[in-house]
Amino acid sequence: MRIAILGSGFIARFYAESLMAQRRRDTVVMVYSRSEDRAKTFADDYKLPYFTDDMAHAVSHPEVDVVIIALSNHLHLQAVEACAKAGKHVLCTKPLGRTAAEAKQMLQMVEQAGIMGGYLEDLCYTPKFLKSVESVKKGSLGRILWAKSREAHSGPHSNWFWDKELSGGGAIVDLGCHCIEIVRNYIGKQYRPVEVMCWAATQVHPIDAEDNAVGLVKYANGAIGQFEVSWCFRGGMDLRDEVQGTEGTIWINNFLRTGFEMFSTGKGGYVAEKAESNSGWLFPVGDEVHELGYSNMFTDMFEAIEQGREPNETFYDGYVVNAVIDAAYTSVKTGKWEPVQLEDWRGEEYADIAIKFHEYDEQHYLIKDEILPDGGKVLILKNKQTGELSRKTFVEQINA
Repeated sequence: MRIAILGSGFIARFYAESLMAQRRRDTVVMVYSRSEDRAKTFADDYKLPYFTDDMAHAVSHPEVDVVIIALSNHLHLQAVEACAKAGKHVLCTKPLGRTAAEAKQMLQMVEQAGIMGGYLEDLCYTPKFLKSVESVKKGSLGRILWAKSREAHSGPHSNWFWDKELSGGGAIVDLGCHCIEIVRNYIGKQYRPVEVMCWAATQVHPIDAEDNAVGLVKYANGAIGQFEVSWCFRGGMDLRDEVQGTEGTIWINNFLRTGFEMFSTGKGGYVAEKAESNSGWLFPVGDEVHELGYSNMFTDMFEAIEQGREPNETFYDGYVVNAVIDAAYTSVKTGKWEPVQLEDWRGEEYADIAIKFHEYDEQHYLIKDEILPDGGKVLILKNKQTGELSRKTFVEQINA
């Protein structure tokens, strides 16, 4: 694939680093920036043959096969429109839109143009996430009851993030989009997000948007999703996921504490994304673009184009995420559970939420079994007919 990157800032450089990190057949050939000087600097840094400050020129260039949007949120719609007009496959950074209405417009554009719309949700491609989702799909955790994702750091790196009009909101739209889609994958994308309860506040920064939020999302299969986001967390970037099922649990620390620790007096430079210091005990990341999912993400996207299939993360997924975010912002205002307004739902219409209890024998349900400190085993049972609770103990021989 021959690639044009729209944007020359922080995320554009992350994408370029990922695409050029190893020998591969996909090549970046073009960069667009609203500043010709920044476009030239970017092109010089990555040895690209073409650069421009004309978006239409970048997208329609005959040597470009696919376009990556790495622009601020308020420019996504314009960029997708240009790609649809030129008939070029388009991969858009998160969030897809500032609102669900904006995201739906972009979804319709790519579908009407017959091009692929890939949603660049990198945290759904991290090695730990892919492994854990595979385990969930194989049934290792049983039926998923609850899933939580947390992303917190000291705030974004570019000024437009802090402008509510340009970004569409604060920490919810910036970080919550990651968390919501991570949880959807664990619970099952086929299950409809039904309603949202969300608290948010502006606690530290003099901005119009929220810098902290916690939200709950009810799903049609009875599962609960939870997101925690903050632009006020000190000490780096905290990315954690937790999943609870009837047969198991997953805990993941994706970034902040991953087993790589280093002490420095401060003589070095860059440590990791959102690191606030380069002195003291530090937590570097061995291969940042890989650990954050970029390598796996682009592999999936380009293979999807070549194979004529949908990638794991599509514009439709971005639209659903935006709809959940819209409901979260409404809930912040009303203080109530608010419905997720999905005008275009493509999953299961109804979910079977019948609960199957563990059986001990024909007369009893098994509520709990536990091994005691003395090696004995205790069972808590419930009689199916009478509802009576009973306790049954076994004395086991240790080292017999």
